[in-house]
Amino acid sequence: MKYSNDKNAQILLSLLKAHHIRKVIASPGTKNIAIVGSMQHDEYFEMYSAVDERGACYMACGLAAESGEPVAIVCTGATASRNYFPGLTEAYYRKLPILVIAGSHGDEHIGHLHSQVIDRTQSPKDTVRYRAYVNKISDSKDERHNATIINKALIELKRHGGGPVLIDIVASARGFDTETLPKVRAVSYYNKEVSFPAIEEGNTALFVGSHARMTDELSEAIDRFCAIHDAVVFCDHTSGYSGKYRVNFALVCAQKDYKSKLVSPDVLIHIGEVSGDTYTTKALTPKKVWRVSEDGELRDLFHALDSVFETDEFTFFKHYATGEGDNQSYLNRCKAEYQECLSLFPEMEFGNILVARRLASCLPKDSVIHFGIFNSLRSWNFFELDATIHSSCNVGGFGIDGALSTLIGASLASPRKLHFLVAGDLAFFYDLNALGNRHVGNNVRILLVNNGRGIEFRKKDHPGYQFGESADLYIAAGGHFGNMSKTLVKSFAENLGFEYLSASNKEEFEASYTRFVSEELTDKPMVFELFPEADSEVKNLDAVRHIKAANAPMMERITDTAKSGVKAFLKKMK
Repeated sequence: MKYSNDKNAQILLSLLKAHHIRKVIASPGTKNIAIVGSMQHDEYFEMYSAVDERGACYMACGLAAESGEPVAIVCTGATASRNYFPGLTEAYYRKLPILVIAGSHGDEHIGHLHSQVIDRTQSPKDTVRYRAYVNKISDSKDERHNATIINKALIELKRHGGGPVLIDIVASARGFDTETLPKVRAVSYYNKEVSFPAIEEGNTALFVGSHARMTDELSEAIDRFCAIHDAVVFCDHTSGYSGKYRVNFALVCAQKDYKSKLVSPDVLIHIGEVSGDTYTTKALTPKKVWRVSEDGELRDLFHALDSVFETDEFTFFKHYATGEGDNQSYLNRCKAEYQECLSLFPEMEFGNILVARRLASCLPKDSVIHFGIFNSLRSWNFFELDATIHSSCNVGGFGIDGALSTLIGASLASPRKLHFLVAGDLAFFYDLNALGNRHVGNNVRILLVNNGRGIEFRKKDHPGYQFGESADLYIAAGGHFGNMSKTLVKSFAENLGFEYLSASNKEEFEASYTRFVSEELTDKPMVFELFPEADSEVKNLDAVRHIKAANAPMMERITDTAKSGVKAFLKKMK
């Protein structure tokens, strides 16, 4: 006999070996044959047999306590796993690393009167620390997901003091012809600085998702780390880091016909939470990812998770920032590529991107700016802000609601500091009642980009684009809120005590924007409403995404682009 042909069984066995779990107590049954049959073929596993599962679990408790090693107990479906509960209760309160591997028919059979199928989707609270359901595999995404949750389960055996863990697994017993187990990425877990691994040779980068404003101490530790290891920090306007090694790479990563060679580091250190910079997250293809977070959870955003460090970020970067160095090679290459794209930036029609380019460089220092999801954040992510400006966006839930209220709440904390918001019409009107809050101060300034619809659903790479103008009916929700009325927001805002500005074209915008970004606190808060056309917004984003071609020298296209504008540029790129 050889290993099971079942992919779930192969992944599980490969990861058991990678996590050094060899002691196994097996009980008889059918749904666990793929696992047990493969294990008894492999001399790596130290196996014992126990007929009744209640006794098997208590045997595992004794073996784990005496040996100091995790012990796997393997059973079939039906009531077999229920008999583990007394022993698992003992293991839970003693924090013994008992791994339950229970064969399953699949959750689609639950509740339909199939024989030997019971509902095991819940376990008593004080029996297992973590439960992984390993369902059938139909594609590579399922493979990756199942490997991730098995890794998490095996880490949980010892994390935070350890304890019992349950893996419900669907694995077919048909066929044992596989010669060798596949190599499955095992995720390592570290929670003590003394055990941190050595950082490998090669390109190293950081990626920072949304992050609280960094302390000077943390920012300096990251800078020292980058200087020693020739690393860069990929950021967007929610990352909270504005140090020397910051790289805003969304413009480069947005290119449809070009992939930078700089987005494939050997090690990517991932900190922070959800990111709104989908262009960079999708473009980054690291060989390994080290996730650093005090929560110690597996977050496999880049599908290359190698290690999890359950520690605060300052401790991590301080540990690896020993020695001397002032390396900026990687940083300089990234900045040069960004500047090259920026130098080729096409002429824009009136819209969010044009406004972002104009205002990003002239916002008052030490101000705060918030962005709505999604077009506003994306448009501004193409451009750098002054290092003294704090920027933020509600990317946690990533919803359209609450941007205006969040801005007002933030403005109350620093009433002498200017707080800006850039939002589209759907996000603005969704949260409109916040505008009437009596606590709104004169440090609030709102830029409303009113194109009469959710422009996200009209852009060329969105599924809604195929519906054309009819997308406005229900997908993009066009025509609501006065259908780009020139007086609705004006009257409402002025009656609430706001100063109101507006612009419907480039010329009107140029004549008005300096008032909006003036450094002085004015007598009233402001609303600056813009009325770009939807087609212009779509064309602008498409043009930005085709600045750089895969094989064409960039500099050859500067003159043509500058002369002919967006239409000629788009025609040239088709």
